[in-house]
Amino acid sequence: MLTSDMKKENKQNEIEGSLFMTSKGIGFVSAEGLKQDIEIGPAYLNTGLHGDRVKVRLFPHIDGKRPSGEVVEILHRERMRFVGTLKEESGVFFVITDNPRMYADIILPPNEIKGISSGDKVYVKIARWDDPKENPVGELIKRIGKAGLNETEMEAIVLERGFDTSFPVAVEKEADLLPSAISKEEIDTRRDMRSTLTFTIDPKDAKDFDDALSFKKISEHEFEVGVHIADVSHFVRENTALDTEALKRATSIYLVDRTIPMLPERLSNDLCSLRPNEDRLAFSAIFTITKDATIKKEWFGKTVIHSAKRFTYEDAQALLDAPDGSALSSALEMVRDIARHLRKKRFEKGAIDFDSTEVRFELDQEGKPIAIHTKPRLETNKLIEEWMLLANKRVAEFIGKKDEHAAKAFLYRIHDLPNEEKIQELGLFLKTLGYTLKHENGKVKSKDINALLAQAQGTAEEALINMATLRSMAKAIYSTDNIGHYGLAFEHYTHFTSPIRRYPDTLVHRLLSKYLGGERVSEKELANFRSVADYASRMEQTATDAERASIKYKQTEYMSERVGDTFDATITGVTEWGIYAETTATKSEGMIKLSSLKNDYYVLDEKHHVLRGQRTKKTYRLGDPIRIKVIGADIKRKTIDFVIV
Repeated sequence: MLTSDMKKENKQNEIEGSLFMTSKGIGFVSAEGLKQDIEIGPAYLNTGLHGDRVKVRLFPHIDGKRPSGEVVEILHRERMRFVGTLKEESGVFFVITDNPRMYADIILPPNEIKGISSGDKVYVKIARWDDPKENPVGELIKRIGKAGLNETEMEAIVLERGFDTSFPVAVEKEADLLPSAISKEEIDTRRDMRSTLTFTIDPKDAKDFDDALSFKKISEHEFEVGVHIADVSHFVRENTALDTEALKRATSIYLVDRTIPMLPERLSNDLCSLRPNEDRLAFSAIFTITKDATIKKEWFGKTVIHSAKRFTYEDAQALLDAPDGSALSSALEMVRDIARHLRKKRFEKGAIDFDSTEVRFELDQEGKPIAIHTKPRLETNKLIEEWMLLANKRVAEFIGKKDEHAAKAFLYRIHDLPNEEKIQELGLFLKTLGYTLKHENGKVKSKDINALLAQAQGTAEEALINMATLRSMAKAIYSTDNIGHYGLAFEHYTHFTSPIRRYPDTLVHRLLSKYLGGERVSEKELANFRSVADYASRMEQTATDAERASIKYKQTEYMSERVGDTFDATITGVTEWGIYAETTATKSEGMIKLSSLKNDYYVLDEKHHVLRGQRTKKTYRLGDPIRIKVIGADIKRKTIDFVIV
């Protein structure tokens, strides 16, 4: 029997924190005030899963060793639903999950396996897990399909990350009941922009158009340019099924071959989409602006617009390259010229110029990748980017400077200063490549980062330096506390321009509408905005993870058909077990095992990010160009194996 002193001692040895699992089945618990994470061995997890909030009892400390302990209570389960492949062994059916951090197979009882068979990909939830020595028992939520098929794997990626691939019936019904026609009464409450030349510029495969530009010449030196954003908040009202579902999703997800939208198609591809030759409701930022991008006047409010033309980025670029003298051609030229000045001013103020490369897949009818292309970054991409950045910035400035109440009760997009330790590490890494990053004990000015990126431009290591620098940056998030946006060099910034695909933008529209109408926001509403900001930031990261997983899957699938082929590549990582390299043409990353380098014994020089041969002194360094051959690709694990040619 425990005495009161023993109970007290046990309590003192207990901490609460979040459990992080590695793919090797070892857990680590981080808690506030602890210098080191607590290691939890596989035998002491006691059903704790990745992301769970747990109570841990600490083991007696041993000098020179990491503190360790065991999970004694699960305070909050982060997730209980998993995607995996059904297997059968000796009449027992179990699910091997896709999630590498889920260390236990999930048993499905006989009554749960109707209509499914071994080799199927399934979506299950843990119904019972009382004994850590036993496997968890699951319930079938959904049969996704046969493992390895494109439809199955794409849906699995989305479900695994907690997103739904279809809408509840009540949400679809609510969307279907929305009226198509815009009433005269509604138009009378808005600024009528239908006679002003308006157009959209979007990707070739875009189905929803949530932003448009309008153009009107006022004089030789002044122009009116409108940034018109789909008025989603007119259709998605607070406390409706549509609003609840949009908040739950928080964002659309863009996989290689499909979009999982935040809003039902009736809204995203119809009522809210700024389609050509149709009257549409918008929330607009309209600027009176000079050729050199000096803003003389601005207006924010609700409008009705009529787009005259739907451009793709390529169409608009072709017209800019070969102007035809039409009103659209002249408008495009002027908004491009002003955008160039906006961009120049932004970089003069210290905005960081990260020019990342995106890939586009060419798929056959079964969804198999037959080609991978890098997306060209046209001037029309930059043109649209600048006008959207301007609208986001000026809306945030308008609210931030309106009054103290509005400034605090708003949703900002913020980007913190880089972590000082990470910048110091980046500085050391860059030295190994022959570059110098100017900083003072990890404090770095954005103009010095730009100077570094400019120095690397056009070199073999450009992509690597861009990637390493980007990884040292903080992540941009949503917040009600404005600390500015370091990467863009803006004191005020928000997301106003994409409400079809981002819930925070819809919330910003509602807030802007309130403040334009002279309303105030209650403390209760403000507390809700804070929780929305945190939630939307997390969901954005999860959606990005899903998008990357779909790209990695298709790259692995593509390379699985090209075993034996050779490619130019760049070294992106060196470790004790091998070299990571990315192909130049397809941006597919694979690994070269150290054991495949037969001509020497290679040792890792961590400080200089180099593998060095003991006998030949040959080196493999981050950023080095190499020629590789594909020797294997594991589609299930999404891994590619290379050897150096």
